[in-house]
Amino acid sequence: MDVILRTEELYRDFKIGDGSVVSALKNVNIEIEKGKLTVLRGRSGSGKTTLINILGALDRPTKGKVMFDGKDITKLSEGARDNLRRHDMAFVFQSVALMSGMNAFENVSFGLRLAKYPYDKRDERTRECLAAVGLDKRMTHRPSEMSGGEQQRVAIARAIAHEPRLIFADEPTAELDTNTALHIVKLFKELVAKQNMTIIMTTHDPSMMDVADKVYTLEDGEIVG
Repeated sequence: MDVILRTEELYRDFKIGDGSVVSALKNVNIEIEKGKLTVLRGRSGSGKTTLINILGALDRPTKGKVMFDGKDITKLSEGARDNLRRHDMAFVFQSVALMSGMNAFENVSFGLRLAKYPYDKRDERTRECLAAVGLDKRMTHRPSEMSGGEQQRVAIARAIAHEPRLIFADEPTAELDTNTALHIVKLFKELVAKQNMTIIMTTHDPSMMDVADKVYTLEDGEIVG
């Protein structure tokens, strides 16, 4: 088993208004295999987003380690964590977060510019990624001219464009109807199979479980089952 990411006794506590402490994560130990689709499932408030934020170096744990390729990324400086996210990781959010004034091609190309992808290869790579998600004939359309599923596919194309080693998808299908959601997850599976990508996805939808290579269930901040 080729593990790209793992946690060791991960805890995350938050202080609330009255000074008391709420434990969002408790003793989380998981392993993410390279080239697989891993699902983090659980109801709202179970700790899924907190966990994915820590795995993606957007937040730090109160206690414990996140090991990425054998290195404890929780100890990295903010600059090093920014660099890690820029080059080795990518994020797909529920809200898609596309630039409304840019068309599909420009949204993906802009992401490559932020990642400092070689200038002379950006256009070709942008076309490749939009074709990979089935939008090669929709490149000049803006988000307002696209369906929710098409917008999410643009967001996925933008995420995979700089060839990250890990993709984090936080409830990417929550705003979509069931059929469109299944198409998006099928697309994730194709990216894993054809491009050997590693994807970590959070969801509370039980219909998404069958397509995952591995499922971790969170309840009240703990891994169960």
